[in-house]
Amino acid sequence: MSEPAPVGGRSAQLKHTGLRPGWTTGACATAATTAAYTALLTGDFPDPVTITLPKGQTPAFALAAEELGNGSATAAVVKDAGDDPDVTHGALIRATVRVLPAGSGVVFRAGPGVGTVTRPGLPLGVGEPAINPVPRQMMRDHVAEVAARHGGLGDVEITVSVDHGEEIARSTWNPRLGILGGLSVLGTTGVVVPYSCSAWIDSIRRGVDVARAAGRTHLAGCTGSTSERTAVALYGLPEDALLDMGDFAGAVLKYVRRHPVERLTVCGGFAKLSKLAAGHMDLHSARSQVDKGFLAELARRGGADEELAAEVAAANTGLAALQSCAARGVPLGDLVAATARDQALEVLRGAPVTVDVVCVDRAGTVVGRSTPKGP
Repeated sequence: MSEPAPVGGRSAQLKHTGLRPGWTTGACATAATTAAYTALLTGDFPDPVTITLPKGQTPAFALAAEELGNGSATAAVVKDAGDDPDVTHGALIRATVRVLPAGSGVVFRAGPGVGTVTRPGLPLGVGEPAINPVPRQMMRDHVAEVAARHGGLGDVEITVSVDHGEEIARSTWNPRLGILGGLSVLGTTGVVVPYSCSAWIDSIRRGVDVARAAGRTHLAGCTGSTSERTAVALYGLPEDALLDMGDFAGAVLKYVRRHPVERLTVCGGFAKLSKLAAGHMDLHSARSQVDKGFLAELARRGGADEELAAEVAAANTGLAALQSCAARGVPLGDLVAATARDQALEVLRGAPVTVDVVCVDRAGTVVGRSTPKGP
């Protein structure tokens, strides 16, 4: 018998929206890689191909294309983003796997439609294919599993491509970030949480209601699964005390203003929370951007000289600005966290809520933290 679904927390929020989740480009690339490498070792493509996601889900993907050659195999799946208006919904994600000499490990290549990193400040080095760290690890893990099952060595080259990816990428932030030639292969959980303003904000409100009814006095509004894990590690909060606020920081703060709890922690990526610090309540990239000039001013307050402030203002990404300051001993992460906390308190308008803010990087490492402060 399966366990009952939780009455609160991230899973309950998603269920409450009534929206159908989908699969990330990283999950699709992993499925295609698994099918291709299996065919390379056995001569047959598994269809559908089942993979295991970081949180234990085991989705199955139908193959849209397959090709077995001499020393390489290619498989492809169509991305299903569920009810999310994702620009990559319906895109064909291909993975070509080629055997390498023993000891080579797993090597990643950008095929047509997958971008290449050309500027610093991203979690990948310049010149690397834009395949993010978690999807890379998912593919490595599945290659190892297939190798163990079918007698392979696991030394392979994986080339990921996306049909029409370069064209699709023009409607994303990739060109501005210096990711050229196509899309990024993304995803930290493998699951696309569907985006709907009204449905998700309503789910946030229900999450607060459930937590209060359960007697929770400390809630955490998190921007995603990575920050959620950090909040749990820091505070030991139960699932029904976690609010998946996504980009809707304002929705959390306004509802908690009317339905207060003793303490609210806001935990999220440094770049997103720098937007909150600058006064934005909607943190989605389509409606607010990281203000590097604002970050430069914060850096000055933290002791940065004009040379460093100019470097921050010209940084490619918020992460690059943070790294520049960290190298010079300027606590930009803490400054952003404290300023975001003060912005949150302004929105709370004197409600009896103590607030603290935690900024994390993509790996979940704390890179900025404020002290708790009340009205």
